Amino acid sequence: MVIPFASRILSGEMEINWLIAGILAVSCVALMLAERWGLPVVLTLKFKGDLKRESRWFAQYGQFACSLVGAAIVAKLDSRGWKIGGPLVIAPLAIGLLGAVVKRILGRVRPGHPGAGHFMGFSMRHANWRESFPSNHSATAISFSFGLAYLYPPIATIVWSLAICTALIRYLMDAHWPSDVLGGIAFGYVMTPIIWDALRHVSYFAY
Repeated sequence: MVIPFASRILSGEMEINWLIAGILAVSCVALMLAERWGLPVVLTLKFKGDLKRESRWFAQYGQFACSLVGAAIVAKLDSRGWKIGGPLVIAPLAIGLLGAVVKRILGRVRPGHPGAGHFMGFSMRHANWRESFPSNHSATAISFSFGLAYLYPPIATIVWSLAICTALIRYLMDAHWPSDVLGGIAFGYVMTPIIWDALRHVSYFAY
């Protein structure tokens, strides 16, 4: 059955929609060109008070602690237990680790630093200011939401909205270039079904 484009990501399927992935990739490249040409694409906003504190909650959505707690709750409430809780935390963790490797290899300078936007190439040493692309927070948030939407389609709109909020906050906090955020979204979106599919071949996670 052909699923309409507008409802594809809300369908509860753990599949890559290559049209969505392609749109994300092309948009990422277009934004990267705009950034390279010096167009005003970077915001400098300062969050204060309650707004700053609330934004920190969204900013950590999909990170390891959040994913682990979320997976533990799912494993406790769902009869399938860690057969589904495991992939729910493993996928974002694996994507975060892979993203960290890509960051080290590309070495893109974050906004607000000398040489901002340039790709400096590989470095063995960790340096946060030159590890902008892709946005790992965006990638892991998308991965965590993809897993939840797949397991529980009725909450798909909620969890996808949370992931998009996380990605937007990374941009609004001036932590990333817009293309970093879209690149992270695309990375998480494409890699999550691949990791879940690989885990299905592990006997413990078969259900």
